[in-house]
Amino acid sequence: MSTPPPALLIAGPTASGKSALALAVAERVGGTIINTDSMQVYRELRVLTARPTPDEEERVPHRLYGVRPAAEAGSVAWWRGEALASIQEAHNLGRLPILTGGSGMYFAALTGGIADIPDPGPEARAEARALLAERGPAALHERLASVDPVTAARLRPEDSQRIARAWEVWRGTGTGLAVWQSRRGEAAPWDFTAIRLDPPRDALRAAIAHRFDAMLAAGALAEVEALLALNLDPALPAMRAHGVPELSAYLRGTLSLQDARRRVELVTGQYTKRQATWFRHHALAQQTRTFAIRARFTDLQQFSESFQRDLFNFIQNIG
Repeated sequence: MSTPPPALLIAGPTASGKSALALAVAERVGGTIINTDSMQVYRELRVLTARPTPDEEERVPHRLYGVRPAAEAGSVAWWRGEALASIQEAHNLGRLPILTGGSGMYFAALTGGIADIPDPGPEARAEARALLAERGPAALHERLASVDPVTAARLRPEDSQRIARAWEVWRGTGTGLAVWQSRRGEAAPWDFTAIRLDPPRDALRAAIAHRFDAMLAAGALAEVEALLALNLDPALPAMRAHGVPELSAYLRGTLSLQDARRRVELVTGQYTKRQATWFRHHALAQQTRTFAIRARFTDLQQFSESFQRDLFNFIQNIG
């Protein structure tokens, strides 16, 4: 049996420097960077999701960034299919596929397979959205627990989108989401190896604050204003991206800019903590080799020559 072709995963919490590392690696080894972030797929959110700049996208091939309108909710299944096609494209061109992002669920679906969940249908989706809007996530979570306790136990009461998704799956298929997820399909036929960034909490907090100020300077308010002008369903994932609800409240006059900044930094910091915990406790690849970086990555110059040598030896020996 032939050895599966290699693919590299670069994972870590928001603001840890994944994109900078992916770019450095791609330029060094000849790679294609493939987005593994659930929010960076939306074309209207370049600034607030910290997508690569046009200059960075010209330096090496980038795939699955800004490819979906905010009016259309993405899904793990959709992303996985597109990612596998992008991995194959990179391989056909003789380039190393480099998947980078902070969505642990996407990494898990890619490397471990994904359940073939039937479409719950428009009625179930409409009911889930209506209940979420009318009663809120905590009440819908409680209701979900009464009919699908296994799935509900895996969700936090504030996980509004996941709770709504679990409700629509149960209502539309008659089977709980956890049961469907246990019926995973085949894993992807690639040899995955991972690099995991795990910087200290204080470094992340400082980076989050600095990055949000940079986003404001780069036009984040205008980006949110344009998004609001589309009059989209507030339950759509893009409308709940970090910074969108807070800056929307500022634009409507119900929140000061300073309070909006504090809320963004708070919710983003809480999210990075959950991300870091997930990545520490879940295998990022089918094989166990993972190169851990215990610092925030900005560029190769911040690391010693011996570190750089070890890092690229690790990469060149994959597959």
